[in-house]
Formats: sequence, structure tokens, C-alpha cells
Amino acid sequence: MTAQDLVSNHTKIVETGEFDQHGHVVVLSSEHTSNKQLYNHDIAPRTGEGQWTAGSLFNWWMSAWHSLGGYAMAVGFMAIGLSAWQALLGMVLGMVAMWGASNLMGVAGQKVGVPFPVFARITFGVHGANLPALLRAIVAVCWYGIQTYLASHAIMVLVLKLAPGAATLNNNSILGLSTLSWICLLGLWSAQLFVLYRGMETVRKLSDFAGPTIWVAMIALAVWTLARADWQINWNYTIDQTQLTGAASLVAVLGVASLTLAYMAGPMLNFSDFTRLSVSTSAVRKGNALGLLVNGVAFAVVSVIIGVASAEVYGEVVTDPILLLGDLDSVSLLLIATIAVAVAQVGVNIICNFVSAAFDFTHLRPSVISFKIGGLITAVLALAVMPWRLYESPVIINVFLGGVGALIGPLFGIIMADYYLLKRGKIKVADLYSSRWDGKYHYSGGINFRAVTAFLISGGICLVIALAPAFGVLAQFSWPIGVFLGGLVYVGIARRS
Repeated sequence: MTAQDLVSNHTKIVETGEFDQHGHVVVLSSEHTSNKQLYNHDIAPRTGEGQWTAGSLFNWWMSAWHSLGGYAMAVGFMAIGLSAWQALLGMVLGMVAMWGASNLMGVAGQKVGVPFPVFARITFGVHGANLPALLRAIVAVCWYGIQTYLASHAIMVLVLKLAPGAATLNNNSILGLSTLSWICLLGLWSAQLFVLYRGMETVRKLSDFAGPTIWVAMIALAVWTLARADWQINWNYTIDQTQLTGAASLVAVLGVASLTLAYMAGPMLNFSDFTRLSVSTSAVRKGNALGLLVNGVAFAVVSVIIGVASAEVYGEVVTDPILLLGDLDSVSLLLIATIAVAVAQVGVNIICNFVSAAFDFTHLRPSVISFKIGGLITAVLALAVMPWRLYESPVIINVFLGGVGALIGPLFGIIMADYYLLKRGKIKVADLYSSRWDGKYHYSGGINFRAVTAFLISGGICLVIALAPAFGVLAQFSWPIGVFLGGLVYVGIARRS
């Protein structure tokens, strides 16, 4: 091939948005990059190889699991009549299933190389993708606010320990929070916003630091609590004195597995936001295996050990590790532990909630909302929803967040069934940014009504299962039911059409 041929081929690629030998877009044509309805630099496809290795994803999973919420979930499973070992077994089963689901979305995201809202265009259409993007954003904003509020408590414990005089700022109420609470909350809020404004590479570096950091704190906390409990671990311990047996315990163990899946349902749905930056599909699989099957299980074990040991010390399980930190006599240890917990909480909040919502809001209006502006919208809304009120209201948590969260399963099932079963992984990335009527993902006016119909049917059923008291036993299985129904209904409608 002559130099002239190379120049000619390169010009052809630039003009048409063709692919390289791996199916990745080399560069989009001017037709696509000038389409302000569907394109801006932040949601553009990846070009070339990514920078996220298996180690990066391993640290991503460490950041995702190692949080106050992850600990509370782990020990909370012992409150439904299960012993410590039964609760642990359920979580392990859930993580194995999560590993499989994460590989599906993760590998697809790496191959296509686009963030989740753009990936959703494959199934819902270039405009219809705003439906799953908006639903994911709602869940992300609310949980981002709640996680920030919970992490600010760790900061407040440290402040009161280092400066007892600050207690005078903790005796009033401004919209439900004391002055000290507001200072800690806004400080953490600003720190998280700063990280996001530095870009996705800074997010990766934070994840690489936050994951290992919290491991040090959790292991140290486990050793300290075990020492106070005279190294006693009762694996048959249960919070509820009426321990389940037989078929009831089996259902409960499977329920724990399902709830463990549901705990990470949102991040699994938008996993392509991160894996699109991975160097290869093998790196995705390896990172998931290490991060979930090794690290996730280990974290669950340590969490249950801390919970059981704390019951030996205090007479009941301590569900909030911040309360354990408050008992530390050494100011130096408290400082280190609090910083570790705060950093870990910031890490999990950014990767599980902040990044997703920022991309989702960007997708709604690419012409005016950049990734950074989307992050600012997320941060402001996270305060506006008053997360301390959400957290204090079981009704709001169960009905609103539980209801919207139940819709994540059908979305996952529909998108994965379309990608693997119907389109067989053959995607024309350039058409994800095209408004042409004959574009592959234009469907009908930019919306795939077959996917929307499948979502309305399966989502409606999941809402009933999740919220209606009559389906109390099935409610804990709403995510896998939603995945199955969503995929089944969509494939049925698509093939009939």
C-alpha cells in the first residue's frame, strides 16, 4: 500500500466514521460530531485502547463495596432470622450471580466503547435512551445525597473528638441539621465535586487509592473489635432470636442473594461508563473476578466478623461502624480510621452514583450540559432532596427509591437481551450519534417503542411485586424477576414484530 493509499483511507475514515479491525470507531465524521442533539466530547466513543486495567477494575469494586452501606447491609441480613454463616452464604451466592451479570454489561461496554446512556440507544433508540438515563439518574441523585450525608457523620465524630468545643455548633437545627452537620456535609460535598471536575482519570486514581485504604481500616477495626471480644466468633449468632430453619431459611438465604444483587443493581446497569475505558475484555473479566469473587467475599466475611464480635462486646450488633470509631481512645487511630472511612465513602459515592448521574444529565441535552455541568446538577439536586429526610423515612426509602429501583432490573434485562440475543453484539457505533431516518438506531422518530412497551409491561409487574404487601415474599426477588421478565417480554415482542 502506498502513502497515497494510506492518506486516502484515513480521509475516508474521517468522512464516514468507519471502524478499525476491532470494530472500534477510529473517528466520527463531521455529520456526527456536529449533531448537538446526540453528541458532545464527554459522551463520544472511545478511540484506541483504554487506560483502565484489571487492577483498576479490582480497585473499582473495592471502592464500590467498602462503604458504610456495604457493612450495614452485611450485618443487617442477620436481622431476618438468619445466622451469621447463613447470611454470609447468601451474600456469596449473590456475588457469584453479580459477577456473571457484571461480565455481560462490562464486556459489552468495553467492546462498544461508549458511556451507558449512549449504550442504551442501541435498544431504546437515540432519543428513547433518555428514559433509562433519567430513571438511573433519579436513583443515583437520591443515593448520592444519602451516602454523602452518612459519610459526613464520620467527619463530625472526628471533629467532636479533636475539638470538643465544637459541640456548641451541634445544638441547633437549620432545615433539620445542626450548624456542625452542615459544615461537615458541605465540606464533603465540595470535595466530591472537586474530584469529578478533575475528570474520569482522577476518578480512577481516587478509586485506586480509596479501595486499599478502607481495607486497612476494616482489617484494623476487625482486629480491634475481636480483641475486645476475647477473639470469640459465634457463627450461629442471629439478631432475631427466632432463627429460621428448613425451607424458610433456604428462601431467606436466596433472598439475601437477590438483595445483594439489588444493592449493586444501579452500578451494574451503568457499568459501561467505566469498562468502556478498559484495555480489553479480558481485563474486564479478570477485574470482575478479583473484585467480586475475591475482594467482595472477603469484605463480606470481615463485615460479618466485625458485626458478630461487636455483639459480643456490646450485647447487640453495631450496625453503624461510626459508632465503633467513636469508642477509639487514641486520637491518632481515630484520625486515621475516620479519614479512611471518609475517603472510602467518597470513593463509593462517586463511582456508584455521581459519575452515572453526570453522564445521564449530559445525555439529556448534550448541546448545553457537559459532564462537569451534569455533575454540578447532580450535586445540587442531591442537597435539594434533603437526603437526611429521605434516610429518616422508611416509607420514602421503601416506596419511592424501592419502587424506582425495582425498574432497574427490567432495564438491565431488556438491554442485555437486545445486545446479546437479538443484535448478537454487532453494533454500528457511528449510528448511535446519527439522527438520520435510516440510521440503525433511529427506529420510529428516534424511539424503539418495542423496548418501551416491554419496559412498561415488565416494569409495571415489578412495581406491583416490590410495593404491594400481598407480594411480600417475592419483593426481595424483584431485581432478578425484573431482569428475566424484561428480557423475555422484549425478545417476544421484537421477534413477533
